[in-house]
Amino acid sequence: MPKFRYFALKKNDAPPSALKAVHTEFLRTGRISRRREDWLAEERRYLTHEEVAERTGRKLEAAGETTHERINAFHRSIRFPKLIFHRTLENQPHLGYCHVTSARTSFARFADVKWAFYLTNFFADIGGTEQFFERIRPDFSRMYFAVAIQPDRDSRTMAIDRSVRDNGVLFRTRDPKEALKNVLMLGARDVELREIIAAL
Repeated sequence: MPKFRYFALKKNDAPPSALKAVHTEFLRTGRISRRREDWLAEERRYLTHEEVAERTGRKLEAAGETTHERINAFHRSIRFPKLIFHRTLENQPHLGYCHVTSARTSFARFADVKWAFYLTNFFADIGGTEQFFERIRPDFSRMYFAVAIQPDRDSRTMAIDRSVRDNGVLFRTRDPKEALKNVLMLGARDVELREIIAAL
């Protein structure tokens, strides 16, 4: 995949469509314009991938903080730990995902399932292979999803629990309200509270 190049846009930079065709003014009038806005802007400063990843990370973590606050503001009996961290995609540091929280639940035929809730700044299919995100589409603003997780003894980290479903995904959506509802359903401790959330 080709590497992207990123440049810093200044607040007063006009989009390319707003620039005048200076050469046609000269052909029409025979005068050279001396106005500052008719000349090219200073050369763009290109950003390194590390700078882009840092900016992306700040935005993702701010979105994660807001999402966590909204989840915990629903009902005092449903509280989730704040475990916010982010990762950006290799060779595409403007795209990334943010871990918001994790907990455990029981549902259907599965007892004591550990799960983690994420948000991304793109939409993608979630695969059951080594490459987790497939067919990434950055034209959609966000995606919310939760996956079942389990400890991996070899790497001593958490890994996707594919025994729950083929790819371990508990839900995936673009809609923040649907994501909130799904997370609350996973976090509800009793049937009565789940019924209230389901009625929303």
